[in-house]
Amino acid sequence: MVRPREFDRDDALERATRVFWAKGYASTSTEDLLAAMKIGRQSLYNAFGDKRKLYLEALERYQRESTAGHLERLNSAATPLGGIEALLLGLIAEDENVRALGCMGVGAVSEFGAADAELVTLRSKVGPRIFRRLAERIREGQACGEVDPTIDAREAAAFLQMTMQGIQLGARAGGDAKSLRVLVRFAINRLRSR
Repeated sequence: MVRPREFDRDDALERATRVFWAKGYASTSTEDLLAAMKIGRQSLYNAFGDKRKLYLEALERYQRESTAGHLERLNSAATPLGGIEALLLGLIAEDENVRALGCMGVGAVSEFGAADAELVTLRSKVGPRIFRRLAERIREGQACGEVDPTIDAREAAAFLQMTMQGIQLGARAGGDAKSLRVLVRFAINRLRSR
């Protein structure tokens, strides 16, 4: 007879996500995961498979939640530039410890590059959604006169996505909130109509 699971799977996944986010895949041991998740080795394997499958599930969950937050901020402001600014500022946590984590997705890119096909597939589920909405907001800004009409919306969206990654890497490298906000202002000012 199979014993019923004695832990909350979502809670355990959330705890594992925090460990992977802080340490990356390679630096996270199974023992780190077991201690954080407060489960036994067999429970980890029964519920999640192995460390790699757990990492992929944690990363997918992280990306889904962070992308939803990005899009919410991007869409929340009344003006297109206000939405883009809200998106970028939302990447900068006030809490120094949270800010130092950077982004788990950017961390995965730093750790694996494009060599891992499964991770590339995961990224392809979220990157294009943000890119499309950024390009739309830029075009909306051009239509209302807020964004420079000579800017190519797709190029600007790509620039903003790289800016997002730069902010998150800068945060991980120890960048302070004030300095990171300066980068946001610089990026926003490049888009403004003159």
